[in-house]
Amino acid sequence: MQHNNTCTNLDNENIEKVPISTEEFNNILNIQNEILAMVASHGNLTKILARLCQLAERLLPNSVASVMLLDKKTSLLSILSAPSVPEAGHEALKNLKPGPTGGSCGNAVYHNEAQYVSDTFTDSRWEDLRQTAIDFNLCSCWSMPIKDQDSKAIGTFALSSFEHRAPTEFHKKLLETAAYIVNIVLRNKKDEQRIKLFSDSMQNATEGMIITDSENRIVEVNDAFKKIYGYTEKEILGKNPKVFASGMYDKRFYNEMWHKLQVDANWSSEIVNKKADGSKITQWLSISALKDSEDETLHNYLAIFTDLSELKKVQKQLEEIAYYDSLTGLYNKTQLEKELNNHLLQSLILLNINNFSYINNAYGFNLGDKLLIEVATVLKNKFGYEHVFRVNSDEFALLFYEEINVKEIVDEIYNYFYNNKIILDKISINASFSYGAATSAHNLLRNTSFSLKFAKNKGKNNLHIFNEYTDHIIESNKESFVESNNLIYNALNDNTIVPFYQGIYDNETKTITKYEVLARIVNNGEIISPFRFLEAARLAGLIPEVTKTIVDKSFKQMSSNNYSFSINITEDDLTQNYLPNYLNEKSTQHNIDPSRVILEILEGISSNGKKNHIRQLNELKKAGYSIAIDDFGSEYSNFERVLDLDIDFLKIDAKYIKDIDTNKKSYEITKAITFFAQNTGIPCIAEFVHNESVQKIVEELNISYSQGFYFSEPEDKPL
Repeated sequence: MQHNNTCTNLDNENIEKVPISTEEFNNILNIQNEILAMVASHGNLTKILARLCQLAERLLPNSVASVMLLDKKTSLLSILSAPSVPEAGHEALKNLKPGPTGGSCGNAVYHNEAQYVSDTFTDSRWEDLRQTAIDFNLCSCWSMPIKDQDSKAIGTFALSSFEHRAPTEFHKKLLETAAYIVNIVLRNKKDEQRIKLFSDSMQNATEGMIITDSENRIVEVNDAFKKIYGYTEKEILGKNPKVFASGMYDKRFYNEMWHKLQVDANWSSEIVNKKADGSKITQWLSISALKDSEDETLHNYLAIFTDLSELKKVQKQLEEIAYYDSLTGLYNKTQLEKELNNHLLQSLILLNINNFSYINNAYGFNLGDKLLIEVATVLKNKFGYEHVFRVNSDEFALLFYEEINVKEIVDEIYNYFYNNKIILDKISINASFSYGAATSAHNLLRNTSFSLKFAKNKGKNNLHIFNEYTDHIIESNKESFVESNNLIYNALNDNTIVPFYQGIYDNETKTITKYEVLARIVNNGEIISPFRFLEAARLAGLIPEVTKTIVDKSFKQMSSNNYSFSINITEDDLTQNYLPNYLNEKSTQHNIDPSRVILEILEGISSNGKKNHIRQLNELKKAGYSIAIDDFGSEYSNFERVLDLDIDFLKIDAKYIKDIDTNKKSYEITKAITFFAQNTGIPCIAEFVHNESVQKIVEELNISYSQGFYFSEPEDKPL
């Protein structure tokens, strides 16, 4: 939980109601499966709720999750779980009164409906907690009420963000699901506490009770017993309790029970007995031997019990939720992982339905669900219920407890669905799959997932069977990524990311007049290229941090000269929406005229033209910064977009420049780009000018600038 007031202002007006994607549904499903599996395993309440908060936070970066509960006596809210919130935050939100000015959570309980506050600093709903929002930098807060069985609000599940932003449909669904899961967890914990109460307080139990004499003949029963067992006093008094025996236990069981009663004077256990109508009843039973306190003479036996049937039913339902897919009734991924955890030789086939997202988009989710049910039914009928799993929205698994002929089974599946159309709502669908398979005793799901990914990359309807000798590359790739990931994190922490400068040669004045700023890591004297760390930084969401570092350091260094210089800007930077403010701040701090700065964007950014990205680029242009399209010609070559954005420079993609002196195709493409640029008054920069022959043709085409090792290699400061 941060303590500074530096909220990022996101453009909430541009947040569209984007439908929840398959991946996002899977993320929510995975949270539900993991938490309910913990519940089914009787996990600790504190750990379960903390884990739920942590999983939710992963799906909304730069946020903290919290569970607040209403005190029945005071009607005030306090934090029940918020693992990422410091103790000071717990204290600040203690005894919160629900009401129209009591923050998102106070309003959620007060109105008994979800509250989505995107700016806590100005929203009237946060009037009473305004200082708390400022102190802890809580810029936005979305809260969903947790409801009891009567639909009354008893608490909240909330996501608080250090950014001003509104929730997407995915985040609303995430909040709704998390609140429902908390309700299940609390109800289940309450039931478990009942069992513990019966176990700890048997002597005072008032539910079912029978008293027998020293000869074990029933002498007294209470009303609860008569109601539960269906006997009248006349029918049961004087009888031996063995009339309740279900027949499920042998002589040894009862011998051990009596032995413990004789030694310890008490015995307790979960047991199944038989009622008057012959039906079975599961109960927690405690028997105590009642003796005279003076001479230890046995007088009676007292049996106290409670009906556990309803609790067992709830536990079974929880297990079904945790281990079964609610749509198809098949085992789910959690159960599959449980089955794979035995280290025995097994075979696994993953089947991914081709074009499932298009079916959902074209015909709707209802028909998509019907297709999944139909596929599940076919697989279950052909291979048996115990072998089939649904592991993701459009992905099924077949598990066999031996080595099998994978090709034969895949051919059987292919031929069936090829020859049998599925007709749903009068629509005929030919279902087909991509297949991944593996056989091993270890890492089976990982290896099979790799095989499926490999098969899908080859095209639809393909099968790839994992080979430990040829497919081991996945592990080395993983190790390489981990190394790169550590490298970028350490570089940011140690401040070893530095700008290098490559000169840009003016073909008219015959001098270097501009520089491109390039990111490097300097580690123990080694200069590390972006090829080693840029992809890891992108996947880790650290590109904006790299960009900020390069901007700050290059602006400071370039303040001592008058050169123009260019800095690479990525789609990640534009998505974070920080550039206009940050660039203006650093320009002022280091006395850099914005007209000296060229922002290089990739061609794809300008061509895709996301509304918020284009708005920022236009804002930067108005502030005086120049815009260059980098690697032009590598992707879309959207000439119309170039004109719409009023681009200042075109950097021709290096793959055309490097062999322009020997490759006719490269020459013609470069010539066409140059012709367009010259007619629209946009200067071109040729990248990868590496020898005299290439430079000669660049000059013949009247390209304004050249960049490459022929003129300048990257250095740690401009020459």
